[in-house]
Amino acid sequence: MVFGSLADTTRRDILRRVAGRELSVGEIAASYDISLAAVSKHLIVLERARLVTKRREGKLQVVEFAPAPLNDAAKHIQRYRDIWESSLDKLEAYLKSQP
Repeated sequence: MVFGSLADTTRRDILRRVAGRELSVGEIAASYDISLAAVSKHLIVLERARLVTKRREGKLQVVEFAPAPLNDAAKHIQRYRDIWESSLDKLEAYLKSQP
């Protein structure tokens, strides 16, 4: 779910913005040339991936970055990186051993 949510450039940009500080949904929407409904849909995807949380402060909905799923994704990527680097090292050694 994390990787799918990060596939969209707008969602990545929203995540970058809220990683810096908490923002209201209105503040996020003001940064884009898309409707508030479209921004809300992007936020729903990010919420489902647990990358952001929303809470109410009076009339505002405040969005906060939740980094834990990114840490889990980074660990997953690292495992595959280790496998690929090992395989590529073996390939390099094999190619160097060939006449």
